Amino acid sequence: MSASSLPVLGDQEFRFLQQLMVEASGIHLSDSKRPLVAGRLMRRLRALNLRSYGEYLMLLKDPTKQAEQRLVIDLLTTNETYFFREPQHFQFLARWLDGKRGPLRLWSAASSSGEEPYTLAMILAEHGPAEWSILGSDLSRTVLEKAEAAIYPLDQSSDFPPGWLKRHCLRGIGDHEGFFRFGQGLRERVRFRELNLMRPMPEDIGRFDVIFLRNVLIYFSAEDKRAIVARLLERLRPGGLLFIGHAESLHGFGLPLRSVASSVFERL
Repeated sequence: MSASSLPVLGDQEFRFLQQLMVEASGIHLSDSKRPLVAGRLMRRLRALNLRSYGEYLMLLKDPTKQAEQRLVIDLLTTNETYFFREPQHFQFLARWLDGKRGPLRLWSAASSSGEEPYTLAMILAEHGPAEWSILGSDLSRTVLEKAEAAIYPLDQSSDFPPGWLKRHCLRGIGDHEGFFRFGQGLRERVRFRELNLMRPMPEDIGRFDVIFLRNVLIYFSAEDKRAIVARLLERLRPGGLLFIGHAESLHGFGLPLRSVASSVFERL
């Protein structure tokens, strides 16, 4: 496609995609997200040799194309993340862990491609008790597969504290030159699971001492935000910690929480 013949994502087509995302994930795409949506779906138009978004939406409406519908959810779910994002949270967690006795269970409830749960794993390896485990969950199966592989470009380790890369990771050689992988000792303590936060949590998920729910609530309505947090609090032990993103708020939700630090709450 030439620049002059690029298809345009029309109002009706964008409304269909907004509804699709709400029904599948509860995520509300604001009108300002239209350029982002058009850009990400352009990849599929090119891959399928389609001339318009209308043709692509006809494909999505086909009940036999569930795999393509799932791919759209993956493409339109924002998965920006990096190691030690919002470092004050990890500094607070390290102090909180001092003197704690295991076993401890932590949940990264929007784990994306694994950077957050593996950051937590390194914190626990350095500051936690002998027994601990981490669950990472996400709506997107695609990013969970990346997380399970635990392989990342070497330049993503730039924010690691001195010595942590050597202690906790393996440097790639040969075809994996320029990459690193988390060592087996950490990988075996971190498991990943596909979960939709808008739906009831499965009974076998258990309870946790710490839940990270960061930078995901901003994509939901106020009503859905409260429902999600309430649902997760059912899985957080009294005295446990809930972390949300610095740009997010739980004000007015009336939930059994007290603030203990910026964007950090204790379950009452």
